[in-house]
Amino acid sequence: MFFSGDSSTRKRVDLGGRSTKERDRQKLLEQTRLERNRRSWIRQQNFAALKIQKCFRGRKVAAAEHSKVREQFYGRYGRHCQNVDRFSFGPDSEFLRQLLFFFDARSVGDFSILVETCRLLHQFVRETGDIISLVAGMDYSSKHALVKHRVKQLAYICMKAVHQNRNQLKDQLFAAPEEATTSTTLLLEALVLLIDPKLPWACETVGYLFQRKAFILYREIILTGKESIKTHNYIGRVSSLERSLAVVISHIGQEPCTCPNIDPHWSFSSQILTVPFVWKLFPYLGEVFARRGLSQHYINQMSLCVKNHADVLPKDASVELPGYACLIGNILESSGVALSQTDCSFQMALDLAGVATFLLEALPSMKSSNRESKEDSMGDDDMIEGDDIETMEVCLNNDLERQICDAIDPRFLLQLTNVLFGGISLSSGLHHRPDDKEVSAVGAACAFLHVTLNTLPLERIMTILAYRTELVSVLWNFMKRCHENQKWQSVSEQLAYLLPGDPPGWLLPLAVFCPVYKHMLTLVDNEEFYEQEKPLSLKDIRYLVIILRQALWQLLWVNPTAPSNSSKPVTTTSSKKHPVELIQHRVSIVASELLSQLQDWNNRREFTSPSDFHADGVNEFFITQAVIENTRANDIMKQAPFLVPFTSRVKIFTSQLAAARQRHESNSVFTRNRFRIRRDRILEDAYDQMSALSEDDLRGPIRVTFVNEFGVEEAGIDGGGIFKDFMENITRAAFDVQYGLFKETSDHLLYPSPGSGMIHEQHLQFFHFLGILLAKAMFEGILVDIPFATFFLSKLKQKYNYLNDLPSLDPELYRHLIFLKRYKGYISELELYFVILNNEYGVQTEEELRPGGKNLRVTNENVITFIHLVANHRLNFQIRQQSSHFLRGFQQLIQKDWIDMFNEHELQLLISGSLDSLDVDDLRMHANYVGGYHSEHYVIDMFWEVLKSFSLENQKKFLKFVTGCSRGPLLGFKYLEPLFCIQRAGGNGAEGALERLPTAATCMNLLKLPPYRSKEQLESKLMYAISADAGFDLS
Repeated sequence: MFFSGDSSTRKRVDLGGRSTKERDRQKLLEQTRLERNRRSWIRQQNFAALKIQKCFRGRKVAAAEHSKVREQFYGRYGRHCQNVDRFSFGPDSEFLRQLLFFFDARSVGDFSILVETCRLLHQFVRETGDIISLVAGMDYSSKHALVKHRVKQLAYICMKAVHQNRNQLKDQLFAAPEEATTSTTLLLEALVLLIDPKLPWACETVGYLFQRKAFILYREIILTGKESIKTHNYIGRVSSLERSLAVVISHIGQEPCTCPNIDPHWSFSSQILTVPFVWKLFPYLGEVFARRGLSQHYINQMSLCVKNHADVLPKDASVELPGYACLIGNILESSGVALSQTDCSFQMALDLAGVATFLLEALPSMKSSNRESKEDSMGDDDMIEGDDIETMEVCLNNDLERQICDAIDPRFLLQLTNVLFGGISLSSGLHHRPDDKEVSAVGAACAFLHVTLNTLPLERIMTILAYRTELVSVLWNFMKRCHENQKWQSVSEQLAYLLPGDPPGWLLPLAVFCPVYKHMLTLVDNEEFYEQEKPLSLKDIRYLVIILRQALWQLLWVNPTAPSNSSKPVTTTSSKKHPVELIQHRVSIVASELLSQLQDWNNRREFTSPSDFHADGVNEFFITQAVIENTRANDIMKQAPFLVPFTSRVKIFTSQLAAARQRHESNSVFTRNRFRIRRDRILEDAYDQMSALSEDDLRGPIRVTFVNEFGVEEAGIDGGGIFKDFMENITRAAFDVQYGLFKETSDHLLYPSPGSGMIHEQHLQFFHFLGILLAKAMFEGILVDIPFATFFLSKLKQKYNYLNDLPSLDPELYRHLIFLKRYKGYISELELYFVILNNEYGVQTEEELRPGGKNLRVTNENVITFIHLVANHRLNFQIRQQSSHFLRGFQQLIQKDWIDMFNEHELQLLISGSLDSLDVDDLRMHANYVGGYHSEHYVIDMFWEVLKSFSLENQKKFLKFVTGCSRGPLLGFKYLEPLFCIQRAGGNGAEGALERLPTAATCMNLLKLPPYRSKEQLESKLMYAISADAGFDLS
């Protein structure tokens, strides 16, 4: 480098901000740390090497010593124990000491010696009849410590030998004691002999086996040998393995047993009861488990694990046979016997319900009838998202599903509920608060039944719970007293281990009560419900409505929970608990369904005020929110519309219709659809012209021109009034019973004729057209006077009809069926079969109610099924095609969620209105006047007096004359669009003008009324005009 002229040395600057000294110090510290770690690692290596060498030397020395002792044993007792006598088993002999020292289960020679030892043991015991003197000599008390040590070691190596060689001996593992020459029989029978409960060392020996995790050895032996049990015809015989297990499981640490408590991870419950179908393998063991009080101990042990959320289950046998599912199957299968015992305790039933709840909740749903249906449902979607793969339900083994379903049979449910509810009095007064025992019983039963209803096929258990247990009465009595005494908080506290967090105490009881009582209501008849007041009195039902309404409003509006779409997990975890949000969502559904059903009963015959179904919190804010999609209020309108008053729902419905009409009218400036209709062929012309319209055209405005019987077009321009008249006339013609598409009940209510196809070849197309016709009337806000049968209106809501709907169709058939239901004799003597006779237009046909019904006689056992099949045939099956096509046409204009806001009774009001809407005072209050008239004009006063004096029929004629419809608006004339108006006609009131008849402009709801001078003249002219039936020639 060249000299720059500056003799000073440049100072080096570290751009990192550190000096050289600081940088060197950090480097030194890092090097020191690394060196220290290296020295520590070397020390660990040296220590490990010493430990390995020590272990190896120890094992080598031990193996050498074992070989030395083994050779000594051979020299003294022979390689095949040929020199062994009965004294060799005594405490002073070296025989057992040496054998127990060198024995290795992996050695073939040692295994053979042990088998021969067990054979000799059996032989000498048979000869002497006393095993104690054989192994302890004449003085057991002085030698008991040595004897106990040798016995428990011998018992353990017998089991260990079978376990170690299980694969080679798998064909012998389930051999019976009769096969005395097989190795496994000799070893296991020796084990049974050594742990006989009568022996003084039995408990210590079994306790030692527990410490050495005997049940794990048993489990692996069973799983290895169970495949060969069928091929070697061991079924039906008690094997030596089963005998030894039966002895071992009786040691539960209770008097007189002194065995210590075993870790739940290695217990009989977790290791053996998780073996698939263990009672089929060991039926005798199942009897011992159920009948000797052992099940109570082991179920209590599992209950403690559940409450502590301990995961104690071993590895699953296979994907289709998970341990928790095998455990619940085996427990439930054996519990039926345990529950039937006279000494079965309340605590045992409580523990059983808790364990079953925990395990059933982890199961995948078994509601689908078979494996194929599950696979078919998955086949629709070829691509599955990654997140969904993790939550897909695993199908259980079919036999395992069957075991679980068959175990929860009527007998089991009866026994469990009887034990749990045995001490609960149904006669307790309202002011008697439920005690802790009752709360525990109800909580356990409800938790178990809630999970059961969500897991198993409902048809298997619902009828049992409804009719053969006191469940409904017990739960209602409990809920009523809790509600009256404000006890729900304490209920929540007692059920905290079942429901985490702070959910309301009524949640679990309602989750079970609602579906069971709802199912009961589908089977009871009208006499039972209204007259006999079974199962609940009408007073109790009124109280129930209030409780359900408050609970539902709390769940849906006050504290709503979003339903979870996640699949139910199929593996049990240590923190498994009830998903509270799912239960709340479930309760909101079943409570809505039950309240809806109770409202249907109230509509048939009123037992409480309709306002009892309305929530207290419905206000204007709620109504405005209800019309907005995806709001809480809108969701309530879809799930529980009865909480909202009928008038409010009608307002929502009319606003939805108005919005839909506005959308379509804005898209069509000019009316495209103009009908020319002959009055004498109104149905045919309308069918031809309306069937040609698209769905969009149907929603748009339609203008009609009438042609009278002379072929002349009637006067008047259709501004909406002529279309109203057209709709009223065509509906009257189309739904006339003379046309053959509809029939009348005894109450003159309409329903589709089952024989419509015999009259009209294209009857299904006509029903589709009639569905469109009715929907168009509702879409345009036109009321039509068509009284439909309730069971047909339910088809518009896609609902199923039950026995209690039959009186509206065929009261005589209903009476006959109820007679059968209450018949006390032998129904088989009546010679009834599962067939029904149809009679349409004189043609009789016979139909089977179920396959093979012609040969299936009705008996006392199947009469209820027969009754409901008959009701189903008449109410659902016969009119299924007609109803389906009618609904298809109806839904082209009216969305399903629009009418789902209303029940069948309310739907009829939407279609036809109510006679209460013909309120003359209401019409006068909302009338306008033009052309010189005013509210106090003398002609106006005369007019209202005349109209008020008309009969109801004439008032309907007048309304049709001025509005085109004989029914007023559903919510009153305030909602008539436009408002009713009276215009002065006839100029200055000349005589010629006073002879004119009143005329109307129905499109504007306008009455043109001349200024008549007398009340009599006004009445006669008005009566003539409304009765002339001159179409629109008087317009």
